[in-house]
Parts: sequence; C-alpha cells; structure tokens
Amino acid sequence: MSNKIITPVEEFAHLLPQEYKDLVAKGPFFESKGVEDLGTFKEIIEEHPHCAGCGVALGVRLASAALPAPEDTLIIGTPGCSFFGLAQTAVNYATSAFGNQNAVASGLKRMLQVRYPDRHKDVVVLVGDGGIADIGLDLTLHSWFRREKITTIMVDNEVYGNTGGQESGMSSQGKILNMAPTGKKFPKVPVFEIAKISGCVYAVRVTVASPRKVGQAVRNAIILAREVGPTYVQIYTPCPTNLKFPPDQTIKVARDAEKDYYAYEEFITPEAEEYLKKSR
Repeated sequence: MSNKIITPVEEFAHLLPQEYKDLVAKGPFFESKGVEDLGTFKEIIEEHPHCAGCGVALGVRLASAALPAPEDTLIIGTPGCSFFGLAQTAVNYATSAFGNQNAVASGLKRMLQVRYPDRHKDVVVLVGDGGIADIGLDLTLHSWFRREKITTIMVDNEVYGNTGGQESGMSSQGKILNMAPTGKKFPKVPVFEIAKISGCVYAVRVTVASPRKVGQAVRNAIILAREVGPTYVQIYTPCPTNLKFPPDQTIKVARDAEKDYYAYEEFITPEAEEYLKKSR
C-alpha cells in the first residue's frame, strides 16, 4: 500500500504548511519504528489544537508512534478531544458519529479483509472515555462479543474535556467536576474488567507516564487483533484544563495514578500469548 491517500495533490500542495508535507515525506511508513524512535520521524503536526499539557495529545502521539504498520492502518475516531490530534497524524483517519466507532470499525475491517485477503489491514478505534464507556459502551461490547478483529484504545482523561469538563462514566468517584459540584457519586465504569470477560484476547491498563509500556501494549494489541481476536488498551491521559492542575504536571499526575487504579495491568489469553511468541 502506498501513502498516496495522505499525499496532497499537486494543485494544492503549495497551500499546505511545511509540517503537513513533512508528515508525508518523513512519516514512519514502511520502516520499523516505535516509541523509542520518537523525534526521528514525523508522526503528528506539532501545532495541533490541544491544550497545553494535554494528556490525550500525548496518548495519541504515543499510540501513533507504536503502530506496527501505519501505512496499512485505519484509525476510527469519534467527536471529542481525541479527534483534534488524530486529524493531525500521518495515518488514515475517519471520524464516526459519537459512540458508534466500534460498529463502523467492524464493518470496515470486514470490508478490508475481503478487499485485501492476503494482507493485514489494521483497524484501530482510538477515542476517549465518553465514546467508549458512556455513549458507545453498547457498540463497543457487541464488537467484543462478536470477536471482531479490531483494536480498541481508550484515551481516558476521566472527563468530557471538549464540552466544558462534565463528569463521565470514567471520572473517579468523589471527583469534583462541572455538573458534579459535590463529587461524582459512583466509581469508574470497569471497562478494563469487562473487556476481560467479553471476548478480548488481550487487554492492558497503562498511563502516559510509561511511554514504553504504552508503545508495547499498542503494538501487541494490534498484532493480536490481526488473527486472534479483539484487543483493548486503556491509557490514562489526564486533563490539566478540567482537572485543574498545571499543564507541566501531566506526567506527575499520571505517575501518581500508577500507585492506585492505574497500576500497570496486562491480561492475555493462552492463545494470544502463544501467537505473540510465534510472531516475534
């Protein structure tokens, strides 16, 4: 597969900023790149519209850098903070209606398997906690029940960041937020635990404070989804704007979360573990 789809046509090339042109010329295509190589290739436009210190932007960047075959990857998103960064990456990206991203991804994966029977085409859902744990929970679960061979990645900032900071199902219990002035009344929706009993062959819970672990989790999840079954990665991506901490403290906040709910955890079925061993 070529990178023609992201290459600007000659008539409009002069209108695009150099940064976008660099995505095509210096992207991670057709090379073995990873999180440890960040800075040696172009995976996202630096002047993206995320807030200073945005954890979601960092999560998107790490996930994009970890794709095992970006030229053969289609990322499906949904409205929310994740959209802003994903629209600036050097990969094929499509936005769905809010919450139905796993249904869209399922259809696209099936179509790509028919169109390219002898080549892996990776379909990755990458959205926030609202898209997966709230409005999109039913469609997410049913894609897992059906054993759709797609990877689902949640960038969990524990809040509805782009609509003013309302609580989400993934907000921590007791957290004071807009529309939760006395604190959220119930715990985080246990999506990670649900994934383990709903058909996912691999699931990881991690934070942006551990970039190598994020990179390995994303890579493993995508490789396993090619043949074995659905996979899930949940990345804590704290929001300084709505959680009210200084933007230079994002990594510290994420690292502190690793002492509690976001302690690193990996789930893998025996079949998936055996497949990973053979693929290395």
